[in-house]
Amino acid sequence: MTAGGPTRAFGLSLPDYPWEALAPYIQTASTHPGGVVNLSIGTPVDPTPELIRTALARAADAPGYPTTHGTAALREAISAWFDRRRGVPGLDPADIMPTVGSKELVAWLPTLLGLGPGDVVVRPTVAYPTYDVGALLAGATPVAADSLAALPAEVRRRVRLVWVNSPGNPTGSVLPVEGLKDMVDEARSLGAVTASDECYAELGWGDWDSARGGRAVPSVLDPRVSGGSNDLLLAVYSLSKQSNLAGYRAAFVAGDGKIVASLINSRKHAGMIVPFPVQEAMRAALGDDAHVQQQKDLYRSRRARLLPALESFGFTVSGSEAGLYLWASDGTDTWEALTRFAERGIVVGPGTFYGEAGHGFVRVALTGTDERIDAAVERLRGAV
Repeated sequence: MTAGGPTRAFGLSLPDYPWEALAPYIQTASTHPGGVVNLSIGTPVDPTPELIRTALARAADAPGYPTTHGTAALREAISAWFDRRRGVPGLDPADIMPTVGSKELVAWLPTLLGLGPGDVVVRPTVAYPTYDVGALLAGATPVAADSLAALPAEVRRRVRLVWVNSPGNPTGSVLPVEGLKDMVDEARSLGAVTASDECYAELGWGDWDSARGGRAVPSVLDPRVSGGSNDLLLAVYSLSKQSNLAGYRAAFVAGDGKIVASLINSRKHAGMIVPFPVQEAMRAALGDDAHVQQQKDLYRSRRARLLPALESFGFTVSGSEAGLYLWASDGTDTWEALTRFAERGIVVGPGTFYGEAGHGFVRVALTGTDERIDAAVERLRGAV
């Protein structure tokens, strides 16, 4: 006991931030004479399009407070984007809200929904770790499952929020309309909210490459999935990937009008607001499809070079139907695989960061410059 009273620990009891574990592998890779190729974290490296930077600059004189709900012009642009790009017609702009990137919404949604001890948050078996962090912040229990029907009855009764991630990070798997509808129907039967993290939706490959004759990745708000009602449904989208706006923290959520209204009210109290210049940049980005296609073509080219190089290095690529990553395994332990890459000056993401089912896998990002991707390809092929 101190003079001022008993001591106590402050801070939340959350898992250590996992990416710190990569430090020794980055150090090893950095000794390569050609420099490190870091394909671990999928941060965009290409320039932010000029039309978006121009919109941001034009809105820079913003002395007043922005609105939590977002400007009417932005919400109308998002509604038009859902109609044009995602097959979701007639979305009410009132049921849309910009967010400070999508990660903060993922982390805080269980809390803002009023979840707490005893409540269950379901996420995919291989998934972005922030879904679990969001549950823990609220005091709820995270559970990994790809089907609610497989859960024990006592767990099913406590499910309040179900996260869907399609296209998935890190696996690149895509839920077709039928699979997405099944998840929605299961969740609704329990009275649970389905929140769909769709930030890679514009980056489908092969059968999901709508720019090359494939199908478009479906949204949870697609009438074929929702049945024409957005009750208990939320779609989350980020412009970080499609428009190179990770540094802007530009994203939005849309869906069930009652839930969105409650989120807006809570966020007003908490001061969780997207700055007005960023809102204007988002509006410009969502109104222009050309830059999205150009960026996708860059990633398509990098993927086409990197995938066969990984295979020649002894890795099998699984899933990876969409998104910015190749989900790969060489049959060894994840950390052994990381060492193989690091010795060639390449850093990749450990599959173990994404849950127990990720053991034995690595996640290889497409977010390197053309020069760095080519360097990685040369090193992987040269190792054979």
